[in-house]
Amino acid sequence: MVYVQGWDEEAGGEITNTHSPLPTPHSLLPKPNMTRKVIRTDKAPAPVGPYNQAIAATGELVFVAGQIAIDPQSGSVLDTNDVAKQTEQVMANLKAILTAASANWENVVKTTVFLADMNDFGAMNAVYAKYFPEESAPARACVQVSRLPKDVLVEIDCIAVIW
Repeated sequence: MVYVQGWDEEAGGEITNTHSPLPTPHSLLPKPNMTRKVIRTDKAPAPVGPYNQAIAATGELVFVAGQIAIDPQSGSVLDTNDVAKQTEQVMANLKAILTAASANWENVVKTTVFLADMNDFGAMNAVYAKYFPEESAPARACVQVSRLPKDVLVEIDCIAVIW
């Protein structure tokens, strides 16, 4: 069951609260006074990849827990030695959760990428860039950690704003 809060034009523009097994079409409509704006300044370093310095947003926040390369059907870790393939699965898992929250990649305002080895950054970033165009990409942090759950190579979490 998914909790959905939506903007209902037929109800005179009222906010409606429902419990639905699937996102409802009215929950995907923009809500009044909810925005997403890219923040850029030349007084801080320019981004060196598919992210922005900051994102200002208003709306309902969705905090997506860190996802690793687990196949949701089998429960098994996929491609234990290939960070690019693991990143693809991580992004698929994030997309599934965002969809359940009536969100998509455009709603993401912040990501954190955890790598087991910073030497894998280029391969991870090449996959990540397919999901976020540089001009509208979310803010991002990327760090190397000593170990990740199930010894995966990459974990990514995100924050989305539904507007």
